[in-house]
Amino acid sequence: MRRVLSTVLVLLAAAMGASPAMSAPATPYDVTFTAIDGKPMPLADYRGKALLVVNTASQCGFTPQYKGLQALWERYRDRGLVVIGVPSNDFGGQEPGQAEEIKQFCETTYRVDFPLADKAVVTGGGAHPFYQWAAGAFGADSRPRWNFHKFVIGADGRPVASFPSRTTPDSDEMRKAVEAALPR
Repeated sequence: MRRVLSTVLVLLAAAMGASPAMSAPATPYDVTFTAIDGKPMPLADYRGKALLVVNTASQCGFTPQYKGLQALWERYRDRGLVVIGVPSNDFGGQEPGQAEEIKQFCETTYRVDFPLADKAVVTGGGAHPFYQWAAGAFGADSRPRWNFHKFVIGADGRPVASFPSRTTPDSDEMRKAVEAALPR
């Protein structure tokens, strides 16, 4: 009976798009995003730098946070911070555009020049491998519940902090987490 139940659960997970054999990456450096221009964007290229990874959306009440993310990038990039925006349509259908539209919106509206990934799934069984890693590294309670959830990763690849959407990029707690994550 137990074997039948286990088989049913595996088949159900597969039907829902989850892979029971798939495990989360061991480190963030084992993850590759697709950049908004379609090229591979391996996080291993950022080894030794602090990362701030944010799931974004162009039609969200939190969209003005792009301005604060750009300001963080400008303030700390020379000290080793990389901000990565990950557009996602997971919450409220607030990122319906295609890659070129998203890129143009970010560049013209907020003058964003930090790296942008192509649109990705950030929740559920089909979540991008980075978000699978983050759920394990930061804990299940830190999974994005809306757009503009932020993960700060140290220059050594270790999790530093996770912030919900309401925590703005210009907050003291965000600044302190970024400074703690920077290379020494």
